[in-house]
Amino acid sequence: MNNIFEIRVCLNSECGLRYPLTANHPFGTRCPHCLGETRAILKQEISEQEKSEAAKENTKEEKIIAVLVDNIRSAWNVGSILRSADGFGFTHAYLCGISPTPENEAVTKTSLGAEDFVTWSYHKDAVKLVKGLKKAGWKILALEEHERAQSIANRNGNLESKTVLVIGNEVTGVDSELLALADEIYIIPMRGQKRSFNVANAFSIAAYALAENTL
Repeated sequence: MNNIFEIRVCLNSECGLRYPLTANHPFGTRCPHCLGETRAILKQEISEQEKSEAAKENTKEEKIIAVLVDNIRSAWNVGSILRSADGFGFTHAYLCGISPTPENEAVTKTSLGAEDFVTWSYHKDAVKLVKGLKKAGWKILALEEHERAQSIANRNGNLESKTVLVIGNEVTGVDSELLALADEIYIIPMRGQKRSFNVANAFSIAAYALAENTL
């Protein structure tokens, strides 16, 4: 018996992503990159043999864990975050606001090719993006000092199948509207005199803590 799947194309002219849509895909018919509308252009079949051979690869796609990088100014920080995202098994990076993308050479000098393994997309408005992700069933985590924040070290249990970790500007932190949308907020306890880590280092610490339970 063969399974039928669709090839879909994003209708957003600035995106145009072409991708396969299988049954129960977590993105539904929304574009995995820009969450835009898509249309089916082709139906194909996967034989049982092909399905069996792909089973191991499919298990890697059960969880979609992303990082949202909002208004981080430094290209070196963004590149470092992408490299760590790959190392800890994150599958996508949403680069928002003034955050530079891998189209910037300074990003790729630090990422060392990680952008080839962690897919990425650029979005002007992170708040608008997160509202769309929540509607699509995503779990929103944020890394920031806040009255609702708990220690990342105390987080227990697996992550939801669609989870995004939000990190913010080096000086101003995560946008307050993003914090209001967050399902959970975490901090990294500091034991010295400084109040925070470099944002790229902070992401690596949080990503490791999350990966220990999930990825």
